[in-house]
Amino acid sequence: MQTIKDTCGNIRPLKKEFFDKAQSRLDILTKPHGSLGQLERFAARLVAIYEQEMPEIPKKAVFVFAGDHGVAAEGVSAYPAEVTPQMVLNFLSGGAAINVLARHAGADVLVIDAGVNYNFVDCPGLIQKKVVSGTKNCAKGPAMTRDEAIQAINVGISLAHEYAKKGIRMFATGDMGIANTTPSSAIAAVVTGKPVSEVTGRGTGIGDSDLEMKIAVIGRAIAVNAPDAKDPIDVLAKVGGAEIGAIAGLCLGAAELRLPVVIDGFISTAGAVIAYGLNETVKEYMFSAHRSHEIGHRAILAHMGLTPMLELDMRLGEGTGAAIAMTILDASLKIYREMATFQAAGVSDKS
Repeated sequence: MQTIKDTCGNIRPLKKEFFDKAQSRLDILTKPHGSLGQLERFAARLVAIYEQEMPEIPKKAVFVFAGDHGVAAEGVSAYPAEVTPQMVLNFLSGGAAINVLARHAGADVLVIDAGVNYNFVDCPGLIQKKVVSGTKNCAKGPAMTRDEAIQAINVGISLAHEYAKKGIRMFATGDMGIANTTPSSAIAAVVTGKPVSEVTGRGTGIGDSDLEMKIAVIGRAIAVNAPDAKDPIDVLAKVGGAEIGAIAGLCLGAAELRLPVVIDGFISTAGAVIAYGLNETVKEYMFSAHRSHEIGHRAILAHMGLTPMLELDMRLGEGTGAAIAMTILDASLKIYREMATFQAAGVSDKS
């Protein structure tokens, strides 16, 4: 059976020759050179990822990974834990923000139970990949065992392979899990080395006193577990979550398959940074959709050297920002594919 190490070993850097081919076409389109800014750079990177001189608009899917967190018992969220399964059912019925925005983007929504503390029965459309029935309380000990963390990563890798075979050519990450900004902030603090207070936000909208308590809980979780910043799997196991691990696996699987993955907000980027710790080349296949309102998101993006496409003051998760970003990537490819060249349009190029 393929291991995480095998997957990481199969990830290759993008080839300069495809960037050059893309740039050659962009430079003869009827516009001043570089005048479409980031759209041109997005198109060139997609050409390099797909290794096709004229890639088609891809079939897309948003993977919404759901998981519960034992640390919710510490009162770190404004919402009760039962909201996680309730929102999973909302996703399946098509009523959530991600469903609306994915329809707008022309993307499928795939809902995955990676670690929800609920026994789903008679749920057509739900992808059952439960690793744990909620993590343990990381403020008192490890959130997961190392084996469980590895299983969570493998969930994402296996789904990347399965849906690539079904024709999906662009992935996006999404999440659902009450209290999941707490493990994400813990991951951010460990991997960046920043103080907990500088990477911890209000999540679902907690007040000042609850924010202070949340910071203390995260500090306690790091002190109790002493996660090794040089070992991403150790970090994931001790202070992470099953859905965060699955997101990391999807990022790795996408890079292995030479497919782009659009990273949503804070929780998705916490998963992405676990993947980045396992193989830094994975970031060449990532598009950061937006900069979340959560302060820890900025720290992780800076750590990986990723520039977000959008800044919309969003903090919902679910893959909502990624769905919007997919429409921009489609636009970049349409410009690249459909815009006339100077010669074809009979327009004079610059002197």
